[in-house]
Amino acid sequence: MFTSLQNPLAFAARALIALLFVPAGFAKIGGFAGTAGYVASMGVPLPELCVAIAIAAELGLGLLLLVGFQTRASALAIAVFTVVITFIFHAFWNAPAEQLMAQQQAFFKNIAVVGGLLALAAFGPGAWSLDARRSEGAGQPVHA
Repeated sequence: MFTSLQNPLAFAARALIALLFVPAGFAKIGGFAGTAGYVASMGVPLPELCVAIAIAAELGLGLLLLVGFQTRASALAIAVFTVVITFIFHAFWNAPAEQLMAQQQAFFKNIAVVGGLLALAAFGPGAWSLDARRSEGAGQPVHA
């Protein structure tokens, strides 16, 4: 039963994960100065550079996931990015008592997203992807 759903579910996974990252990347462009100020307030060096990296990761890699291009590498790269920012921005063990629950929830939500990204890296984007179309054009079997 699930074999017939593999490609639509893989596409849904990519689209839903992209929905988390792509709008966040656009928002950082529109609010670059404010985002850089927040990053600086967290003690992160070179905040403008870090925001530019975040935009590239969220927007660029998020769009690659959405269309299924270089999916495995993109998913792995954005997983690493997500782990790094999670430990910096959702360190619930350092949060004041009134923020503890929210930061802990955000931390574990991000870790769960990393799990989904690792599954995409491990199993690929499915046949409804640019990676699969490229494999077809190269005469390769579609195991994207």
